[in-house]
Amino acid sequence: MDDGKELAQFAIDYLMLEGACAAGVATTQTLAGGPPSTDLEYVLPGAKSVVSFAVPLDPVKIERYLSKQDQAGHQQDNIHTNFFVSGLAMGLASYLDQKGHTSYGVAANAVYRKDTPRGMMDFVPDLSHRYLAVRSGVGWFGLSGNVITKTHGACVILGAVVTTAELAPSDPLPPQEKYCDECQLCMASCLSGLMDKKEVTTVTMGGMDFSYSKRLSYHRCDLVCGGFTGLAQNGKWSTWSPGRYAIPEKDSEFKAALFKGVMDSWPRPEIEGGFYHPAMPAQRKINFTCGNCQLLCHPDRAERKRRYKLLTKSGVVVQNADGSLEAVQPSAAKRRLAAMSPEQRACYEDVPK
Repeated sequence: MDDGKELAQFAIDYLMLEGACAAGVATTQTLAGGPPSTDLEYVLPGAKSVVSFAVPLDPVKIERYLSKQDQAGHQQDNIHTNFFVSGLAMGLASYLDQKGHTSYGVAANAVYRKDTPRGMMDFVPDLSHRYLAVRSGVGWFGLSGNVITKTHGACVILGAVVTTAELAPSDPLPPQEKYCDECQLCMASCLSGLMDKKEVTTVTMGGMDFSYSKRLSYHRCDLVCGGFTGLAQNGKWSTWSPGRYAIPEKDSEFKAALFKGVMDSWPRPEIEGGFYHPAMPAQRKINFTCGNCQLLCHPDRAERKRRYKLLTKSGVVVQNADGSLEAVQPSAAKRRLAAMSPEQRACYEDVPK
């Protein structure tokens, strides 16, 4: 099975058999000219090809998460799908290695380069799953910059296997079939304002251009998706975060806001479940509270609008003394916060001194 086309098809079939909803192949040639995070040799010297794939998240648990009926269900599904994708990548890499092709299974998430100016805290991935996915035909870039697939929209976890085998590359998906109509619900659901509404980022790989909305400071996502704050400006809905610290407008203000959010929220009761992230100090766990731009994005526009309505009509989240989270009406949340001591209240919102 040394023919590049035959071996590439086998690798795709291997992944699809085990639960992937899409898979494709990119090579050093088709990735040529791309950003540093498309350099396959960074993780495997002598690499020639990469097999990119996507595994879907559970849509029932996504709906319950967006409607604020159940945070833990989707969180557990997301965490376990990430582990499954990493394991699936390792499985294919091991198989190819046993067949004489040195290979490397790339972790699905939370692995960062250590040789950048601030090391891991620059959050530069070893390889960009997003770039590999769009070049190999796993999906397109949506307006948000998330990879959208034919069958599950952006509600997938991406994986990759880098190999020294010379696999035949697959083509990117036809741009004319891309269903993203720039409805901007991804932007409307992002309280941090991560996506620029006018400027785009264009990445060239193998002579082909791929574009998505420019992303502003990633400290924006750290602050909101990190769970430190999450109240919409109109006060009528929130993420799963019980925090309601002010969300700045300027990129330059987010570093200080993030530091304050981390420190002020530290005494909050621990939420059951969660996961460990290497950027968090003292082996502190974090929890999924957002991800809305990804979870809203479905191939059907009517479904996108329905999911956005679920999100924005489901109230705001407060935290109980036992650490559990609960969605309530905005007026009820205000009463709950007002009844707290100043020290307790400061764990969730800015308290005048």
